[in-house]
Amino acid sequence: MVKFYLTFILFFVSALAISQTSRKYSNEFLNIGVDAAALGMSNAVVANANDVNSGYWNPAGLVNLKEKQASLMHSSYFANIANYDYAAFAMPLDTVSAVGVSLIRFGVDDILDTTQLIDDQGNVNYDRISLFSTADYGLTLSYSRRLPIKGLQYGVNAKVIRRIIGDFASAWGFGLDAGLQYESAKNWKFGIMARDITTTYNAWNIDEEAFARIQNAVPGENQELPETTEITIPKLQIGVSKKYSFGATKSYSLRTELDLNVRFAENNDIISSSFASINPALGFEFDYINMIYLRTGLGNFQNELQLDNSEDLTFQPSLGVGFNYKGIYVDYAFTDIGDQSVALYSNVFSLKLDFSIFK
Repeated sequence: MVKFYLTFILFFVSALAISQTSRKYSNEFLNIGVDAAALGMSNAVVANANDVNSGYWNPAGLVNLKEKQASLMHSSYFANIANYDYAAFAMPLDTVSAVGVSLIRFGVDDILDTTQLIDDQGNVNYDRISLFSTADYGLTLSYSRRLPIKGLQYGVNAKVIRRIIGDFASAWGFGLDAGLQYESAKNWKFGIMARDITTTYNAWNIDEEAFARIQNAVPGENQELPETTEITIPKLQIGVSKKYSFGATKSYSLRTELDLNVRFAENNDIISSSFASINPALGFEFDYINMIYLRTGLGNFQNELQLDNSEDLTFQPSLGVGFNYKGIYVDYAFTDIGDQSVALYSNVFSLKLDFSIFK
């Protein structure tokens, strides 16, 4: 029973710790990625995003929509303890503009609340155990428009963040993203995605009575109420993509993309300085008559410090397949093949529907 009690205390303490002002890792659930097709390419899609999922990857790509589209995705992490879900809808307004909306949820449900397990007399009462959930939500509204310069388009996102830890603490946050895409006459595509361009602020409301009940449960730990403001600093993604077609009838094609993910903080990315850290991602997609897709990618390159103070380079490979039948896209991605990095592997499934199927 003591183990259950201490486990919950440590969870609650660590959960409240996220409310301390952080300039590096706030709202990290929004950096996981969406769409199994993109995840199968190690998220290297900033330059080529051109469907409903562009609202997440680069809102500039929404303007390429010809019809309304909807998308769904589900994946599980940490041996199915955490669930990650995504839904999106987008539509063209006219020939030069489009809008979209998406929702992300990352949550752990049915967590045992054992803070009341032992009563004031020291008796253990299992009836006093209850359940709660902790979940992070991100709602994004997107707008995209073509510019007068041929091949150039932009997009913006307005994000609303909601984070909940049972009845103990909750937060609201707001932020903005902006993206650009350019396509040359020779099938080269370039993209820039700036996330949290105004910095994203989360303001926490903590149940002080619940905090007081566990404040001194571990002597010398968790003595003060945490700060209630989070700040997410901007991040930058830069991508370049090229598509090659093969065969007499151009039935086969290969799309490649190289992205550079830039954080303005020093960490263990493959390129790191006090000003910024850069993490490359490389993705490939082979398709046959726009029906069958094979994908692979490499990303999340990290310099991992070993016990002897040496550094080893780790990376996260991925593999994906997809199928399209008359506007119904079913995609699957398997990340971290062979456990090459410290990241946990995951099986990701997604579904995309183009409303042209109803015509």
